[in-house]
Amino acid sequence: MVKKKRDYAKEYREYHAKPSQKKRRADRNAARRKAVKKYGKAALRGKEVDHLGSHRTGRLKNVPTKVVSKKANRKRQPKRK
Repeated sequence: MVKKKRDYAKEYREYHAKPSQKKRRADRNAARRKAVKKYGKAALRGKEVDHLGSHRTGRLKNVPTKVVSKKANRKRQPKRK
């Protein structure tokens, strides 16, 4: 079976450019900035900000967060196809 090339432009148009997804991305970036301000940039090197109890959809603005390793955060995430 021949794999089709991934159409990144289509992926952006259909998912990443949606207003709801832009807001979620902005919330993730804001959480990261807040953690850097609190703990310092060096403390977050190689780590990610994990949103606790968040859903796959909806805003992440007021969701509590914690700093975890990339491995721990990726392990907790659902598998993608």
